[in-house]
Amino acid sequence: MDLLNTLVEKGLRRELPTRDEALAVLATSDDELLDVVAAAGKVRRQWFGRRVKLNYLVNLKSGLCPEDCSYCSQRLGSKAEILKYTWLKPDEAKKAAAAGVAGGAKRVCLVASGRGPTDRDVDRVSQTIEAIKEQHEDVEVCACLGLLSEGQADRLRSAGADAYNHNLNTSEGTYGDITTTHTYADRVDTVQQAQAAGLSACSGLIAGMGETDADLVDVVFSLRELDPDSVPVNFLIPMEGTPLAKDWHLTPQRCLRILAMVRFVCPDVEVRLAGGREVHLRSMQPLALHLVNSIFLGDYLTSEGQSGQTDLDMIADAGFEVEGADTRTLPRHRAQTAVGCGSHDGGCGSHEGGCAPCGDTAEEAPEPSQAMVARKDLVAVRRRGAGTDLAPNA
Repeated sequence: MDLLNTLVEKGLRRELPTRDEALAVLATSDDELLDVVAAAGKVRRQWFGRRVKLNYLVNLKSGLCPEDCSYCSQRLGSKAEILKYTWLKPDEAKKAAAAGVAGGAKRVCLVASGRGPTDRDVDRVSQTIEAIKEQHEDVEVCACLGLLSEGQADRLRSAGADAYNHNLNTSEGTYGDITTTHTYADRVDTVQQAQAAGLSACSGLIAGMGETDADLVDVVFSLRELDPDSVPVNFLIPMEGTPLAKDWHLTPQRCLRILAMVRFVCPDVEVRLAGGREVHLRSMQPLALHLVNSIFLGDYLTSEGQSGQTDLDMIADAGFEVEGADTRTLPRHRAQTAVGCGSHDGGCGSHEGGCAPCGDTAEEAPEPSQAMVARKDLVAVRRRGAGTDLAPNA
């Protein structure tokens, strides 16, 4: 296909596709799906070889959130039967993080429900970051605490945080249909605050909330402009007890097309396969590894993932390898100015250009050798991990 050849050439040059090209990827047929995966896979291998970065979530505070995000089981008014608990102590969080690191995780993501942290909350999280770094000096720590107030990103950076996650989730045009208690602009501001403080920005999306192809392209192009170092792609898990509990719009083929489109738009960015992959990709998860270079290991915040050992087996069986702590995640042209992204060379983390073309020569990467209906299974609610007396799923 001329489209795919063009997109591969642009991806190898870190050149932005047109909106029509991105939309055309989402409109490809099932007969063309393997061609789409192969084309996007060339771009992925150019910048990341066959490495897969593992990330591990630690839910520091679960449930009872005052925000009304329709997709979230922790939202205001949620009837989802999830674990609810207040802040984990630093030692508890450190123990949970250690399970992920033992499973091969290179990054630990510290997440807390709520609109945003108070200054006291930042102190708590700072103590947790310091405790984790004391035990695992090389592990990356990403905080995800909601909307930031002035100065809080700097304090997290000073405590040792490497990155900050705050997803855009959906397009600006449809954001008000999903959440009313804060705005799309609030989210953009938080990501920019993190970047200004020298934190590596992590910001992504949720697919499957009834959005159009145009909405998906809008949010991914917005992310490209915002220029995070990592882009998590979540697929909605329609949790019982939330407003989107009946929204089963995704098939494995649709998910793969979305991931390919993200890779073409952000060729040299850490694209992370995040929540919902087991539910929606199912047996086609290994194909997604040809598109993404990062996944979450084990459980998510309030839902179970597949076992950590199954993840590791899947990576090996698909011919990929787990990225080591001493390996730079991002290509050299990004890692030179990024902090906490697998590069321990330092830098400011807030950089211009990003995946826009800047004349750099592409870095050589090692090269080892019918549409389905949406599945409407009930989602298993997480019953193990942080906040319980059961072992984490890693």
